[in-house]
Amino acid sequence: MNSISIYFLGVNIFTFTIYCLDKILSKTKARRISENTLLLFCFIGGGVGGFLAMQIVRHKTKHKKFLILVPVSIAFNLALLYAFLCFAK
Repeated sequence: MNSISIYFLGVNIFTFTIYCLDKILSKTKARRISENTLLLFCFIGGGVGGFLAMQIVRHKTKHKKFLILVPVSIAFNLALLYAFLCFAK
């Protein structure tokens, strides 16, 4: 497995985990993970993990900002990956 694959796997697992943690924190009224942090991790490569967490644990599914920006982050990262693979030869 190359370093790009390892990076995307790791950041997606981490993003999924922080979405799940924020869901737990929302039920306990504890200090939460900011929406900007959740979205930041989507845009640095964890969009798929964020999307899966939204669907599996039903977190942030009623927030229009997340319904728009998480898929945008996936498209953004796919475009970056494509550009990197095309021009890194």
